[in-house]
Order: sequence, then structure tokens, then C-alpha cells
Amino acid sequence: MMTKYRIGRIEGDWVNFTPPIRGGIYREDGEETEASLDDSDDASADWSSSLESWNSSTTSLDSNHNAELAKPPLTISHTIKGPVGLSSSIEVLECQVEPRYNFSIAPTVKCKHLTEESALFVPTSPQGYIWSAEQEIINNEIRDNPSLDAQTQRMVTAKYQRLHQRIKDEGFYDCDYLEYGKEVVRYTILFTLFIACLRAEWYNTSALFLGLFWQQIMFTAHDAGHQGITHNFIVDTLIGIFIGDFCCGLSLGWWKSSHNVHHLITNHPEHDPDIQNVPLFATSPSFFRSVHSSYYNFTYHWNAFANVAVKYQRYTYYPVMFLARFNLYVLSWLHLLSSRSTNIGSAAWTRPVEIAGMLCYWFLFGYCLLWLSIPTWKLRVAFVLVSHIATMPLHVQITLSHWAMPTADLGDAESFPQRQLRTTMDIDCPEWLDFIHGGLQFQVVHHLFPRVPRHNLRKLQVLVMEFCKETGIEYKIYGFVDGNKQVLGRLGEISKQVEMLVKCQAYMAETGESGLH
Repeated sequence: MMTKYRIGRIEGDWVNFTPPIRGGIYREDGEETEASLDDSDDASADWSSSLESWNSSTTSLDSNHNAELAKPPLTISHTIKGPVGLSSSIEVLECQVEPRYNFSIAPTVKCKHLTEESALFVPTSPQGYIWSAEQEIINNEIRDNPSLDAQTQRMVTAKYQRLHQRIKDEGFYDCDYLEYGKEVVRYTILFTLFIACLRAEWYNTSALFLGLFWQQIMFTAHDAGHQGITHNFIVDTLIGIFIGDFCCGLSLGWWKSSHNVHHLITNHPEHDPDIQNVPLFATSPSFFRSVHSSYYNFTYHWNAFANVAVKYQRYTYYPVMFLARFNLYVLSWLHLLSSRSTNIGSAAWTRPVEIAGMLCYWFLFGYCLLWLSIPTWKLRVAFVLVSHIATMPLHVQITLSHWAMPTADLGDAESFPQRQLRTTMDIDCPEWLDFIHGGLQFQVVHHLFPRVPRHNLRKLQVLVMEFCKETGIEYKIYGFVDGNKQVLGRLGEISKQVEMLVKCQAYMAETGESGLH
């Protein structure tokens, strides 16, 4: 479908084209062409930007600059420097890029790993500790994954493209509607039990079945949001709005807006809204430096409350997941009432339809169900809590595949499939339990091929595992219990880092040390 909107094609490797949202600067035609690298040693330099800094440059979209071809190769030496006062620097990659403006010819890129020279130090300032924690994650990811040099990443991308072609040829994108027929039967049974128990005045039992109905049916809304059912925008969007907005009171448009970004830049603290949960949770030490969300255009300030909340996050994780659905209501309405939800062209109809669906949901749930059908306030409150707590497994499933995974950004040199595999894990379960997870147990496969119908993901998992063996990228998969242990382990690890951060702050307060000398 996207070929309808193609305006051009670039042959060869896409080199040094950092997206604007990640700091790339793009010239207007006719402006001076000059790659810029910030070599300043000023203490105010953005040392915390990690690997993004080495490939941020001014890039031209004009291919007719013959005078530039006489320039020598551009050498990009990525040096990660600690805050002033720390005798530590690590050079990870040095790349030479032959400038070419004839896009029919692949640019020449030569990269090599440099030796690691890093003095051990004991951080005495918060900045120093944050830097060391971030750097440890980056070093581990560079060590444990295929090289970021152009040849290796081209190989990974080429194998991924061949796998994608095989998937298309073998019909993995074909939806088995019989499987959705089975889904509808399951949803109907749960909804019927909810109504039957409500009529029998078994209010808490009725609420439980309503919550299970919500939990199960949202899996199909997820499929529709990815256009993984009919592959038709209008049909799948209507299915998603009916389920998400009308049946569940959650905006499909909000979910698609944030979820698409999540798929593009998975587990990046500054860009992925799915892991931006400060001050309640933090899954990366990067959040300690008050990360600015490019999605929400909002700065998550790290403060004293975050010091306390994140310190105990491994204990508050499940209680918060019990009540997470209430937060989704707020996010849904904030999205629909903001300019972000304003669509143009053929998608302009989605916003008013969503608002109508959400209003219908609240009329049916809030007025017809809670107010008219349940006699007392005590029973009403109990009904709301039971029905919403029953959806808790869904919120655990949503976070399970990413919260325990690395958050390091290795730069634009890293290929799409390698990043997805680094930052995602699968959950192993027997086939007869697939309906419990609703396809979310195959997050690795899903992130590589988001529009493959979920009932084909188990078969596709075998091919993805073969791909990982061929490329040398680890395929991470855990059982449900072990996966939860991984998440709790990561939350506990960040909690310990917060304790160290607080000690650094206390040391500075006690000694007057600024860490800037």
C-alpha cells in the first residue's frame, strides 16, 4: 500500500541520514554543504547523547553538488567522553565516508572498532554515575552483538530482506479467518457470561467476566491497528474502533500513534513512549538525567519523588499493573482532544468516529451498566475495581517483552532487524495457551514483521530463529515465569542504581563537591 506514496528511490546504502526527530539537520537546496561535527570539550556539551552524536551531520537532499566530490573522505571518530573531571573516554567506531551525491552509486563506508581505553573511576557526582551506567549498557551491547561496521550490517539487512520475500512468497501475510471465527466464539461466551451473571445479580462475578472479555478482545484491536486482519485501512480501522473505542473505551488512534513510534525506535528512552513511565517506573539509567520525550514533547523531570518511587518499583510493579487501565482512559481522551489526533485526507473521518465510539462506551458502561443496573455505590465501586483489575494480565503482557531488554542506542549504523532483536524478547508457551497471550508472546517475530496476522506467528517463529542463527544475533525467549523474573530483575537493578545516585547526591551535599573539576 505504501508504494502509492513513494516520491523517489535511493539506490545503495542509506548512510548518515539521521532522522530529524533524532537530531538530523537537513539543508534546503542551494545552501552550503558542510558536514558538522561537534568536537567541543565544553562541560555543557551533550555528553549523555551516547552513540547518536557520532553520526549526526548536515545532509543534503540535492544530488547535484559536483564540487563537493573533490573533498577528502569524512572521518567520523565517535568518542564518548565522561563528564568533566572523569579521566575516561572510549572510542567505539571510526568511520570514513566517501561523499557521493549520485545516489545510484553506493557510498563507500569503512568502519573499524578502536581499542577500548577507559580508566576505572569511582563516580562522585550524579552526572558521573549516570554516564558510567549508560556506558556499561552500551559496551555490553556492542560486545554481545554483531559488529556495527557497514559490511556486517548490510549482511544482516540483506538476509532480513530475503526472509521478508520468503514470507510473502509462502503466504504468511494471508489471514486465516477461521481462526478469528474461533476468537469471536470465545468473546461471545465471555460476554454472555457477563450478562447472565449481571442479571442474576452476581455483580462481582459479572465484573470478572467483563474484564476477561476486555482483555481478550483487545488482542484483535491490536491486530486491526496493524492492519493485520484484512490489510485494508478502512475495514481494519473500523474493526479496531469498534473494539477499542466502543467496546473498551480506549482510543485506537492514541494507541496507533504511540505504538507506531514504539515499533520504529524500540526501547529508546527519549523516543519510545512505551517505556516513558517516570516517576513511577524507570527501565534505564538515562531517565535519571530528566529525559525529554520527543513523542509527548514533555520533559520527565527526575526528582525526589522519583528517587523514592523507582527505589521500590519492583514491589509496586504488579499493584500498578492492576490499575493501569485507568491511565489508558486518560491517555485516550488526551489524545483525541489534542491536535495530534487531527488527521487529514482519507483518514480525516477517524477522529469523529472515535469520539462517537468513546461517548457510546461511557454511556453504556457508566450510565446503563453502573448507574441503572447496579443498586448501590459500594457495589458499583467493587464492580469497577474487579472488572479493571481483571485486565491486569494484558498490561503485564504489554510490558513483559521490552522492560527487561536493553535501552542502549547504538546509532544509525545499526540495522533495523538487529535493533528489534536486541530490544525485544519472546515468551515461550504451549500452543494450546496461545489464546491467553493473544500473539503478544511472539513480540520478536511481530516486531520484525508487524503486519503478519498473529495466527501465523508461531509458524513464522521457526524462520526467525533460523535467521538469528545465520546472523549471530541472539533470539531471546523465556517462559512466562522467567520472563517476569527478568522484568523484576531489571527493575531491581535500576532501583540499586537509584540508591547509588542518591548516595552521589548526598556526597555532593556533604562535601560541597560539584564534580566539575
